[in-house]
Amino acid sequence: MIGANDLIRFRELLARRLGWTFADNDLRQLTGTLRERAGASGMDVRAYLDRLSARSWPEEMAVLVERLSITETYFFRHGEQFQALRDEALPERVAARRGQRVLRMLSVACSSGEEAYSLAITGLTVRPDSDWIIDVTGVDANPAVLSRAEAARYSDWSLRETPDDLRRKWFRPEEDGYRVADEARRLVRFKRHNVAEDDPQLWRDGRYDVIFCRNLLMYLTPDVVSALVERMTAALAPGGFLFLGHTDSLGSRADGLELRQSHHVFYYRKTDKSPAAVAPSVPEAAAPAEKAEPKETTYNQALLLLREERFAEALDLIDGERGTLLHGVLLAQSGRLGEAIALARRLIEENGLDPDAHQLLGLCLEGGSAVAEAIGQYRLAAYLDPGFALPRMRLGQLARRGGDDRAAAGELERALDLLARETEERITLFGGGFGRLALTVQCRSELDACGVRR
Repeated sequence: MIGANDLIRFRELLARRLGWTFADNDLRQLTGTLRERAGASGMDVRAYLDRLSARSWPEEMAVLVERLSITETYFFRHGEQFQALRDEALPERVAARRGQRVLRMLSVACSSGEEAYSLAITGLTVRPDSDWIIDVTGVDANPAVLSRAEAARYSDWSLRETPDDLRRKWFRPEEDGYRVADEARRLVRFKRHNVAEDDPQLWRDGRYDVIFCRNLLMYLTPDVVSALVERMTAALAPGGFLFLGHTDSLGSRADGLELRQSHHVFYYRKTDKSPAAVAPSVPEAAAPAEKAEPKETTYNQALLLLREERFAEALDLIDGERGTLLHGVLLAQSGRLGEAIALARRLIEENGLDPDAHQLLGLCLEGGSAVAEAIGQYRLAAYLDPGFALPRMRLGQLARRGGDDRAAAGELERALDLLARETEERITLFGGGFGRLALTVQCRSELDACGVRR
């Protein structure tokens, strides 16, 4: 019998050894894994946990990594990021590296290698001449997926988002799938690495032009996240680029990094000087209370009317103060989506780093059935403000609607954690008439319905 204390201890061991964190909806998988591994080791559960905690047990940790890793990936996943890499980031690095004629890239948590090979192919596409060196390293803690990565053989499903021209040029058909062309395959090497540990050789200062670390930070403990971000920032060359996943963000002010935007995605560029020497190059997105709003008394009165769904009265109240975020919300709630969309786009033109304007535009677009574009706006809102719960909640709900329960669980879990700290103003503006408690109950219900580990 596995008790609650056994599971708590197991989670703490995994956090300490691997830096991994597990949510409550992961408990079924953790329980099964703990029972299976204790039995396979010929021990009862407590003896097994004692052995895990007493001293190094690399063979068993390798098995646990294989059992508990999330390995789903494919070539050119989130293609807009690879477009930004191809059109913006790598051309800048080529210009900076003309003297050395080398581009180095790192794929963190590379899984079975699709991302690392995608980086190599993109590098080959961009390099000015054939004598340029393209060097790509992929690291992962799971030895099983690294073996598959080194084999460089993939099913058609792994190429489902690969453009036809790239498929024809860089992949060789085989009986049961495809093999990465030798010209790209020989540029990539793989290494087993646990991100909870340091590796001075891997994380040498100024080594990489580009680092991809996508959809990993949300699975790590805060201490490991902090240490990993610090290592990645130090390992980037001045002017190098860091790409995170849609579920991960450092906000618009990260030490030593400036936020960049193109191709409808955000990413980071390492500043050319140390963060202590200069002020951040990208201003912090303003919080709602700091925006240019109507006079406080009028604004608060309009918010109260919004809570009571008296939209026409609220619009009349702020009639002399057009063009504010509140005005846009009221237009949207009144069904005047065209006007609300135009206002939201103007606010974004004035300050593209305003997460609330992106959230407003997302809600308006979703209301007009432009769901794919709305998802992009929610992602931008969440990226610009990692503490913003409501875009995470909408992303989770839309992922559930699209049948992706795993992605939905990740977003909803983060939203549930953040909702307790969401401001009352944002709940009023973007909660659709629901209060904090109702939103929390709704989010928890959706999360429970996912029934999967993130």
